[in-house]
Order: sequence, then C-alpha cells, then structure tokens
Amino acid sequence: MFDNLTDKFDAVFKKLSGKGRLTEAHVTEAMREVRLVLLEADVNFKVVKDFIAAVSARAVGSDVLKSLTPAQQVIKIVRDELGKLMGEGDVTTLDLAAQAPVPIMLCGLQGAGKTTTCGKLALQLRRDKRDPLLVPADVYRPAAIEQLKVLGRQLGVAVFDSQPGDNPVEICEKAREYARLNGHDTLILDTAGRLHVDEELMDELVKINASLQPREILFVADAMTGQDAVNVVKSFDEKLNITGVILTKMDGDARGGAALSVRAVTGKPIKFVGMGEKMDALEVFHPDRMAQRILGMGDVLSLIEKAEAAIDKDDAAKLEATMRKGGFTLESFRDQLQMVKKMGSMESLLKMIPGANKAMKKAGNIQMPDKEMKRIEAIISSMTVKERQNHKMINGSRRVRIANGSGTRVQDVNQLLKRFTEAQKMMKKMQKMGPKGLKGMMGGGGMPF
Repeated sequence: MFDNLTDKFDAVFKKLSGKGRLTEAHVTEAMREVRLVLLEADVNFKVVKDFIAAVSARAVGSDVLKSLTPAQQVIKIVRDELGKLMGEGDVTTLDLAAQAPVPIMLCGLQGAGKTTTCGKLALQLRRDKRDPLLVPADVYRPAAIEQLKVLGRQLGVAVFDSQPGDNPVEICEKAREYARLNGHDTLILDTAGRLHVDEELMDELVKINASLQPREILFVADAMTGQDAVNVVKSFDEKLNITGVILTKMDGDARGGAALSVRAVTGKPIKFVGMGEKMDALEVFHPDRMAQRILGMGDVLSLIEKAEAAIDKDDAAKLEATMRKGGFTLESFRDQLQMVKKMGSMESLLKMIPGANKAMKKAGNIQMPDKEMKRIEAIISSMTVKERQNHKMINGSRRVRIANGSGTRVQDVNQLLKRFTEAQKMMKKMQKMGPKGLKGMMGGGGMPF
C-alpha cells in the first residue's frame, strides 16, 4: 500500500535533511518534487495545487526556517496537511441512530468489490453487537447473489433469499419486512454495478433510495483506479447524496490518487478501507494515521487495536501463565505465532511499526516474514510434544527427520534451534524484570525473533 509513494517522499525528505540550515529556495525545490510525486500518484491536479500552497505557506515561516530541526518541521507540516487532505476530524463511524432495521446501501461500479465488502461490513457490525441481514439486490449478475449467500454461510450472517429475475426495489422492501419480523436491526443492501455509469443503473438506485431511505449510502471504490474513482463518486453523489466512501484493494499497489483526492474533491469522508481478501480485513479509516503510513512513520495505534481485536485476553493470560510455569518453550512460541497470525500478515503488521518497513528494505534479499513464520511453524509442528517442551533433547538424527517432515533443510532446523536458544536467554532476562516485562511481550504481540 502506497509503497512507491512512501519511497519517493522518503527520497525528497532525505535530500531536504541533508541541507542543514534551510532556506526558502530549499523549501521551494522540495515542494516542486513533492508536487511531481503526488501527480505521479494520480492525485487530482487541483488538490495537488492547493496542497503545495498550504504546505509552502507554513514551511517558509520564520518559526520553521529558524528552528533547530527545520527539515523535521517540514515533514511534520506535510504529515499534518496530508491528514487534513484526507479529512482529518471526519467522523468515520456509521450513523445507525434510527429505528430498526437500519438500511445501509452499498453502490459503485462493477468489479470494485461491493459484494465482498458487504460481507466484511456485516462482520464488522456483528462485532459491534448488531444483527445484520445481507440483501442480494444485484439481479443482473447471478453469481453476486450466490456469492453473498456463500459469504453469509461462512460468516454465520443471515442472507435474504432473492432470485435473478426479481425486482431489486421489491427485494429490498421485502427484506426490510423480513428483518422486522426476524429481529435483524441492520440491512446491508448489495446493489448492482455496471462497467460505467448509466441512467438505468442510477434510476434503479434512486428508486431503492426513495423507498428505503438508507441511513448510510456508501460508495465502494477500487483504490487502484486513482482519481478516476473520484469522478465516479461525484456522479453517484449527484443522484444519491452518498454519505461516505469505502476504498477497496488498499493492500495492492494503489498509487494513492483516490485516497488523497476523494475527500478534497467530493467533500465525502472515507469511512472504511479494505486491506486484504480476508473477511476481517476491513479497517476504519483514520486520516491522520494514513498520513503517517504514507510517510513511513508507521501506525502504532492501529497495530494496538488489531492486537486487542484479534488476541483473546483469556488465551493470552493462559499462555502467559504457561510460560511462567514451564518457561519459554517451542510449544509456547508456536502458540504465540498463531496468536500473531490472527492479526493479519506479518508484512502488513511490520509496516505499522515505525522504521520497520525501511529496515526490511535495507536488509535486501531476506525471507519474507510470513513465509518465515510458516516455515518455523512447520518445523515446530514436526517435533514431538516432548521435543517442543525441551528442544535440547533433539539429536542429529531427529533433526534430519524433522527437516524431512517439515519440508525444510537440516540447516533450517539448526538455525531455528540456535536462534531459539538465544531467545530463551532473552526471555529469562525479561522474566527477571517482573510481570511488566512478560506482559509487554504478550500484549504487544512481540516475538523473540
């Protein structure tokens, strides 16, 4: 996500930091480069113009140029203005303060990921103690109805039964009545999309809007389309008065144009971002945090929230108690790995830690974290229970058997055991620090290597 944008910003600021004492000419030169970076990222040119003007006005002030760390001050200003650009201060939560069942309509072009996003949103709402009903109102793509039913079964979320030949408006009306009778407090309407904006599509959406009066109308946009998505949002907003935007495929090689342009051009907030294929990969959008990610500053708050949502407190407490009683073993390490995996890919988690992503790139051709975790887990799982609890009993012949059983090399097994021995020493030092040391390790999802 935004890797190319992050790298280019980093290059600009590195050059700026090397100037020592800054002059107005230095700032002007840096802003010229920032302008090119944003235009290459497919950000709307008017948005770029206003952004550069706002940053320049603050950056050439005497407080910045005469400060002891002028380059850092400029970076802070860019971060602040990026946050404002994406809607700093926007209320990102859904407005569900209405009589149940509360309708939420998702709209957008075909291929943006509306149906999958409906499932992700249903899971998000269920975590918030709501009881959603998924409504397949896309009758023009038969696979969409079946796809939503499959997602509903996977998530354990109810799906209204509709058929390809049904009238979309009638489907939504009947679904509302069904929700009232069966105690569902939220309707998630999966409407039809097209490859382009047309009158037939808009007329259908307008009728659904008039009949159900959704509390939220969310436009689902593919982040890969850049500022083209912004123009489509404007077209839908003119007809429907949308309440917010969901950007999908943010885990791909999105250039950033849509995320950086949509709020400034349309005035509509980005409410959620899709960060992967998994159903739990829908995040509430925080403009200030996204600005930090773009500038390579990490996102510790989101990392903490992921840990709190994914790691069960009781499981963490049991693992901590086990580690206190039996020490740090390969068994407890594997359990810890499995906890961390619930939070998402290691690659995405590392990008939230300030400086970690940059360090990974500097390291060059090293094993990707997720592949490394799978390999470690495979090796540990190929051991017996006694070996996982006491790795010192693993002799040469057993190392060969473990390597064959895990599909790895003997060198990999040797390396794991060597690193684990070092990690055990570190853990003993942490245990001497008392409860805070061990809890810091467990609560933060940290790993010894």
